[in-house]
Amino acid sequence: VVNILAGLGSDVGAPMVSHPLVEMVSFTGSTRVGKMTMAAASSSLKKVSMELGGKNGQIVFPDADLEAAADAAVFGGFFNAGECCNAGSRLIVHEAIADDFLGAVKALAERVKVGDPLDDRTKVGAMISADHMAKVAGYVKAAKTGGGSVFSGGGQLASNAGQYLDPTIVRNVTEDMEIAREEVFGPVLSVLTFETIERALHIANNTPYGLSAGVWSASIDTCMSVARGVRSGTVWVNTFMEGYPELPFGGYKQSGLGRELGKRAVEDYTEEKTIQFHRGQRTGWWLG
Repeated sequence: VVNILAGLGSDVGAPMVSHPLVEMVSFTGSTRVGKMTMAAASSSLKKVSMELGGKNGQIVFPDADLEAAADAAVFGGFFNAGECCNAGSRLIVHEAIADDFLGAVKALAERVKVGDPLDDRTKVGAMISADHMAKVAGYVKAAKTGGGSVFSGGGQLASNAGQYLDPTIVRNVTEDMEIAREEVFGPVLSVLTFETIERALHIANNTPYGLSAGVWSASIDTCMSVARGVRSGTVWVNTFMEGYPELPFGGYKQSGLGRELGKRAVEDYTEEKTIQFHRGQRTGWWLG
């Protein structure tokens, strides 16, 4: 049975997650609201499962299939207008290939059609609201003020039917910038570069989040080193955002608690009970 209650968080969400008769809460949304949900659920010590924010990086090495990696970078960054917890919003590229690779990414990004989501040709639709558009644009502006540069896109499309932002690539991003650490939740791809695998792992892990990551290389040793070293719940190797129902999905750090899909998801919705029987006459009374 599925019951859908529509309303604001204060009117519908808060009473549900705090009510003692609700035994388990599964929440998908922002880390900020996830923390509020956990706090409300704590009053009755109910179980919680949280799928929250992400700041997911794709790490690209020189020996990768660069054509496939460029396509995945554009898809990961701009799919669903970037309004996706699993968006590949950071592109972490080896310095030796950065210029050529980003040129290929830019060429693909410029082919992405922005507009009416009901048009079959559209790849990037409208932002959720004018306020959110302003927030996303604010991240880009702050990055430019801090030394970053808009490599591609960045323009807002004039429209009387929604808020539209061109797929945007920001270069010269440093790890301390908000655009490199916080979940922008828009069609904005931040670019950082590295020279060594250790540096790539440091960049990938230097956020409060740990939902997913991608690694692109022809070397199985490189791929496994990155997969083991990145603190995220999912690591894609030479692909991005594929999924299967038997593979658990969820995050480290402030990206959440618990796992969706797979056996673990069933366990999240299950309470275990032990029933122990004694067969026959009980002997060995405590007081003899």
